[in-house]
Amino acid sequence: MPIIDLQRRMRQLGEIRIGHVVSGVSKKGTAYTRPAKLNHFRFTSPSREILASVAALYGGEVQPWTPANGGPSEFEVYSTTNRLPVLIPPQNAVSQWYELYAGSKCQRRCDGVTEHKADRPCMCNPERRDCSITTRVNVMLRDVPALGQWLLVSKGYYAAVELPPAAELLAQAGGYVAGWLGMEEKLVQRVEGPARFMVPTLDVEITPAALMEGQITGAPAAVTAGERPAIEAAAAPAGPPRDYLLEAKQAATQGEVLAIFQAAKNAGAPVAYQEQIKAIGLSKPAAAQNTPPAHHDSVPDEDGAVDAEIVGDDDVEDIWFQIIAAAGPLGLTTEQVEAQFAEQNSGQRPATASAARLREFLAALKAVRS
Repeated sequence: MPIIDLQRRMRQLGEIRIGHVVSGVSKKGTAYTRPAKLNHFRFTSPSREILASVAALYGGEVQPWTPANGGPSEFEVYSTTNRLPVLIPPQNAVSQWYELYAGSKCQRRCDGVTEHKADRPCMCNPERRDCSITTRVNVMLRDVPALGQWLLVSKGYYAAVELPPAAELLAQAGGYVAGWLGMEEKLVQRVEGPARFMVPTLDVEITPAALMEGQITGAPAAVTAGERPAIEAAAAPAGPPRDYLLEAKQAATQGEVLAIFQAAKNAGAPVAYQEQIKAIGLSKPAAAQNTPPAHHDSVPDEDGAVDAEIVGDDDVEDIWFQIIAAAGPLGLTTEQVEAQFAEQNSGQRPATASAARLREFLAALKAVRS
């Protein structure tokens, strides 16, 4: 059993960063340094070996690095990715404080009411704080062979308001949740001109409803009595898992997303994960090269489909995606739709059906919805 009055925490392997410090010379000849955003994640760690694994997975080269605040020398890797497969811990995934630093030393750490370094009331003017909002995100990198967490620190407003609600929901899971740590660029129009900056994001491979039901995608498989984990089978580390969600977002048409959807389904992705891909597909345009203009009085339904549209026979994928979309409001899963289609078409599966047969089935589904 653990010692009751000691707080346990997992080892911090390093930091994941979305910026770095650059130096230059002003027009007046004065040397300066300033922070600058990055488009891909940067990793720092005291361990060269761990960063070598990071570089092998996510690109970049390990090189020496000395912190600007005079801390101990470490190593760094400028990766080539802006999206990382992670495990999100159920507790303390995200923490926030108002903090004030002098060099590398924290002078104040406040929750907005109490300054905890000296156990006194908050000293800042709420309208003009001396302290900066500091948001910390702790994650495990799913594919890096090292046991511990990685820290990402952000002092931005959007990270402060967007990440904590996600962490509070994840805390209800009671276990590690598989997800993705990403970054996205924000553009804000200010009086002095537009400002662009990077904001960290957390995505999970599960719907909120499934999460609240305890369907944790990051939980390890149970091992029954007498069984041994197949450690021998994992001698060669696997590469990063395929990110179907990212592929769907980058796809140009519904047909492309459908192919990604089918691949995720065949790979055994959770139903909730498949539903996220489906939702992305609904926001994509259908292939238009073989689609004549719709009648002027045609009105798209809530799925974005026009009843009067005519789709060429070589666009069966687009029709099938419309079928999946139309079945959603009826509470039908993809498997149920495939079974219903086969039942109505003498056992023929949708994958081998003609465009005309698929259109008939789509019309029947829409008739049921109306």
